[in-house]
Amino acid sequence: MTIAVNPPPKRIRSLLFAPASKPDVLRKLPRSAPDAVALDLEDAVPPDGKPAAREHSRGVGAELAVSHPDIAIYVRVNPVPTEWFALDVSDGLAPSITGVIVPKLETPEQLETAVAALGAAGLGHLHVLAGIESAAGVDRVRELLVPPVAVAYFGAEDYIADVGGVRTLGSTEVLYARSRVALAARLAGVPAVDQVVPRLDADDHFLADAAEGRALGYRGKLCIHPAQVTLANRAFSPSTEELERARRLIDAYDAAVARGEAAIAFEGQMVDEPLARHARAVIASAASQS
Repeated sequence: MTIAVNPPPKRIRSLLFAPASKPDVLRKLPRSAPDAVALDLEDAVPPDGKPAAREHSRGVGAELAVSHPDIAIYVRVNPVPTEWFALDVSDGLAPSITGVIVPKLETPEQLETAVAALGAAGLGHLHVLAGIESAAGVDRVRELLVPPVAVAYFGAEDYIADVGGVRTLGSTEVLYARSRVALAARLAGVPAVDQVVPRLDADDHFLADAAEGRALGYRGKLCIHPAQVTLANRAFSPSTEELERARRLIDAYDAAVARGEAAIAFEGQMVDEPLARHARAVIASAASQS
């Protein structure tokens, strides 16, 4: 029997994380209006706190799924090879959540193990959000973004630690990996969520980094503080000016096509079908967010 897998959220401009060990914080996650939230059993929870965190993620996850049906609810489990993974799946996931985040995914075999564990726990309907955040994961990303993976994210901090590099504000050291994940996600037909910005004191830096991610093809941003959610939602939504220009462009281009012209000059730019297609995507994106 084939199990219907939960679809991905319609939009995922912001994915806000909080430690599953702090139930009061988890219940406050919706206040900043993220598109999705992640109840984190992995990095944010020390080993001796994981049993209690599983109880919180299961209980609060179920609460949030009922009280905030407009928000995608995820739980991030520990990586498949760790000693905590099996119990995270069996004890930490409410059936009513949107999906499960499997971090540091590196091989198809790990994905198969995760899928089998979900099935054994009666959770085969949950889709997987794949964390691509290591050299091996980036290298094999095309093999990893297959059903039931429905969303992916690129984790720059773990990736650069894995390769022994140095993180910089400009992020040139992760440009190749960041681009490769975005490309693989596009080919797989799944939305990709962009890297974390660890700095919490520089909105301009966050917006610049988000703009770069959007330019690469990402649909949203990992957020580690509620204040970042508003910034992410803004960065991954067409601005009023962008939307108005896209509409003007399509009006002018469609009129030109009706006259038998395949390219036009529009506001100082040559426009043909690829640019018109991008404008249509901007309009469609705005419609999906209304």
